[in-house]
Amino acid sequence: MLLDERLMQKVISRALEEGGDFAEIYAEKRSSTNLSLEDGKLEKCSSGLDTGVSVRAVKGRQTSFVSTDGFEEQALLEAARLAGQGVAAGGGGVSDLRLEQGGVVHPVRRQPSDMEVAGKVVLLEQADRGAREAGSEVAQAMIGYSDTVSEVLVANSEGCMATETRTRVRLVAHVVATREGIMQTGYESIGAHRGMEIFEEREPKDVGGTAAGKALTMLDSQPAPSGKMSVVLHRGFGGVLFHEACGHGLEADAVEKGASVYAGRVGETVASELVTLVDDGSISGEWGSNTIDDEGVITSRNVLIEAGVLKGYMYDRIRARNAETTSTGNGRRQSFRHPPIPRMTNTFILAGDSTAEQVIGATDRGFYARTLSGGQVDPATGDFVFGVSEGYLIEGGSVGTPLRGATLIGNGPEALMNVDMVADDFEMNIGVCGKDGQGVPAGSGQPTLRIQGLTVGGTEV
Repeated sequence: MLLDERLMQKVISRALEEGGDFAEIYAEKRSSTNLSLEDGKLEKCSSGLDTGVSVRAVKGRQTSFVSTDGFEEQALLEAARLAGQGVAAGGGGVSDLRLEQGGVVHPVRRQPSDMEVAGKVVLLEQADRGAREAGSEVAQAMIGYSDTVSEVLVANSEGCMATETRTRVRLVAHVVATREGIMQTGYESIGAHRGMEIFEEREPKDVGGTAAGKALTMLDSQPAPSGKMSVVLHRGFGGVLFHEACGHGLEADAVEKGASVYAGRVGETVASELVTLVDDGSISGEWGSNTIDDEGVITSRNVLIEAGVLKGYMYDRIRARNAETTSTGNGRRQSFRHPPIPRMTNTFILAGDSTAEQVIGATDRGFYARTLSGGQVDPATGDFVFGVSEGYLIEGGSVGTPLRGATLIGNGPEALMNVDMVADDFEMNIGVCGKDGQGVPAGSGQPTLRIQGLTVGGTEV
């Protein structure tokens, strides 16, 4: 354990003595390796060890947060004093600490530390080779690898004490292909809350080759048309649209501030009856999963929208206390230097009854968005704009000409209401979600589905 129980009790008590009615310690020891290969050359090779503790004191709706590097007792007591003073005088009491039991297990068969850095460089070279061998028009390949092993400890004045060791491994490939002045890009990644065994399930060469294949395919693309049309989202990659356009609006801080279009609408129909939206941080081995969240709450499966009806929001401890409910295990933070806030874990739309072939076959004319490239969303209104890095024209129920320069423009709640077909080919994808200056691992996913009347912004003239 990173800190002994006596010291934790002492630090928590100090924060309460200075003025808090709730106090929390978050300790972390994180080792990491980051590598990048560009044009066959190793451009970055770094590793590090980061340790520290944060103390948070809360009184009513006031929060004070202080962090310090290392685990020295005097530094922790000073952090507790400052955090307590930050919420004024009047303090509460501290309960005896009890270790939280249960939660999903994330087994690791091959620790990242079991492989030398030279072996990890070989993984990048294999991905680079896969990209180069995909075609002579591949002009550039950028491959990145990262692994982290974090030991975390959470304890608070309500008696919660929880620990977890988190191991994550990720490989990403960005590939550029060119032809006669046209340049297109492709992206592919794999990652999990597991160890090096992920490369036994999917070879790095395939990751690089898949990214290159996307870039090469888009060299044959035509400028995308504009206008409202049926849009079919390919499984997995479309999940980021719902993550951004809907998920952030269901996080309790946005709801509490009235900055969400979903505020005060629990029990209302907010989506098509074909849509069930879930956030689940308890899926074993999934990229966005943990045994506990960053406030020591055991993660769980939370149904946010069920058959189109809004069921609830994603809470951390503080917003749950303000709303007189319980945390859903969605309190997350980037590191000990950051306060926890409500965040998604793995957010996805459940599979439907149609097949992907039926969804596409039922579309006389539309746009097939196979890979999205990020976008912007206003949580208060749900309005969004998303780029499409790989898209195709659908004509007569068949996927045809690749299209470039497309964007998807719409409104999250309207898009949810206009989902009229959902396939059975569910898939998850991985990413890093940014919010309030913090980035955390997050998964998103969905089966192939169709949205009617979405605006496609194109470049065709």
